[in-house]
Amino acid sequence: MSCPKLGLDTALDQSGIRVSEDVVEKVLERFENAGMLAHRFFEWAGKQRHYEHSVRAYHIMIESMAKIRQYEIMWDLVNSMRGKGMLNIETFCIIMRKYARAQKVDEAVYTFNIMKKYDVPPNLAAFNGLLSALCKSKNVRKAQEIFNDTMKDQFCPDSKTYSILIEGWGRAPNLPKAREIFNEMVDSGCKPDIVTYGIMVDILCKAGRTDEAVEIINEMEFSGCQPTSFIYSVLIHTYGIENRIEDAIDTFLQMERNGVKPDVAVYNSLLGAFCKVNKFQNTYKVVDEMDRKGVKPNSRTCNILINGLIGRGETDEAFKVFRRMSKVCEPDADTYTMMIKMFCEGDELEIALKVWKYMERKQFAPSMHTFSALINGLCSKGDISRASVLMEEMMERGIRPGRPHLWKASKITFEGRERRCS
Repeated sequence: MSCPKLGLDTALDQSGIRVSEDVVEKVLERFENAGMLAHRFFEWAGKQRHYEHSVRAYHIMIESMAKIRQYEIMWDLVNSMRGKGMLNIETFCIIMRKYARAQKVDEAVYTFNIMKKYDVPPNLAAFNGLLSALCKSKNVRKAQEIFNDTMKDQFCPDSKTYSILIEGWGRAPNLPKAREIFNEMVDSGCKPDIVTYGIMVDILCKAGRTDEAVEIINEMEFSGCQPTSFIYSVLIHTYGIENRIEDAIDTFLQMERNGVKPDVAVYNSLLGAFCKVNKFQNTYKVVDEMDRKGVKPNSRTCNILINGLIGRGETDEAFKVFRRMSKVCEPDADTYTMMIKMFCEGDELEIALKVWKYMERKQFAPSMHTFSALINGLCSKGDISRASVLMEEMMERGIRPGRPHLWKASKITFEGRERRCS
């Protein structure tokens, strides 16, 4: 990251590093937000003696290029894989997901339809991948239309197919339609599995039908289908949103009595519930219990605590938590973005810059939102010079600026950034 753009290959050549599949994959994973910088490393590694890119390395690179909408490079990578006989169903599922996320629905469907030309015949897994990509990008109506038109002729739906559609309608949100697909699933003779039940619990909780969700959980237990930690996590999280802290605690205890060990997601839900009702002493007790039981916190744990403290105006305590938690779990882009934004809004730009430098020392590649938080802070202080340098660095990595209304800079400053983009 510290190398000039044109000096990267030379610096890597002089390093004496001998690349392996494991090394390349880990570097690409670590720099998933580094855009074209990651691609330059990928290209360099591919030229090294006694080394061939793995399927996973290609997939990581395809995701990285799609994320910054470098679709031409993405398809070049696909063609390279084709030439080596490395293409598989997952390759196309990744592309469908990325197109759908960018609201390029036609391109996602085209990707599915073109699979045969790449000698990868689409199967039920690929079809489920397309439906999932569309549903997760809020295009469930299109997914349902394709399901109705295609399923009868080509594929026999399984529990995963129905679960995808149920979840899609739940996200819409359209609870009656989700129930309709659930009933259609049962009527077709396809038995709901633990995933389907978990989705229904999640949908009902989000729709404010918590008591109905509890009924499904009770029904599952009665039929001998043990609820998973995910289902308990969803219920605890919902009780937290509804300020029903006692019910959240009771659910947690019931889960333990049923022999289900809480994982980090469950603890995070409980932490969120305590934060919602401002019981921060309890949150620290939960973190201590996680430590005693060997459940390692993750970046989400850290973000819940920091976000809660920032909401209470306890910025000093939030910074203490950030420093403490950074020693036990790796911060993610959201963590750094929250901290930088907090200090910028608190008129402590120099500390925000120190957090940025700490992030760089940790060799973490910032996301577009992390960049925008600091650029906005610099512009608010009138430091256009440093803001411009950051903007150029962001664009050099292939990361496109967000929508104009997300930037706090003046019109003149934003127009300057647009000129640099052009």
